[in-house]
Amino acid sequence: MQQKIVITERECKARGVPNGDLQVIPQGEFVNITQDLGGNYTVTWRGNMLRIDGTDADAIGRKSQKLDFPILNDGLIHKDHVLQALATVYDPEIPIDLLSLGLIYKVVVNQDTQTVHIDMTLTAPACGMGPVLVGDVEYRVSMVPNVKKVAVELIFDPPWSREMMSEEAQLEAGIFF
Repeated sequence: MQQKIVITERECKARGVPNGDLQVIPQGEFVNITQDLGGNYTVTWRGNMLRIDGTDADAIGRKSQKLDFPILNDGLIHKDHVLQALATVYDPEIPIDLLSLGLIYKVVVNQDTQTVHIDMTLTAPACGMGPVLVGDVEYRVSMVPNVKKVAVELIFDPPWSREMMSEEAQLEAGIFF
């Protein structure tokens, strides 16, 4: 994708790359879109590299990604909704979602505290985008109905390997044999 300068159409949340710190880009600011990968956008603004979630893409004149969950009105967190949200979070360097990559090790829903606990890993322990990915997971899972808190823990045991990927992800990445 060629870089493109746009003006923010509304205030927009973004996360710093690679630290994952939350920032807010005001309406009417010039941002330079440098990457569109996995439905998220990497931009530069005031000399900082930031990542805008695809659900906020309308702020930069793009079509927003929508997460739609069936309305159940039972007050519960449904694990299938959590998994649906996780399937929309993509590795920033490989356009494959974290579930298909095998990076999500465990999802536990606590209905009493309305908390979702997630154990996840990275493709490499030294991956500089770890904080950004954790932020992506927290942001997307917090959109699931009835979720009040998302707790993500990065773990590295067992270490990730390509065998943890789904067959579809291996085919997409060109490493299935």
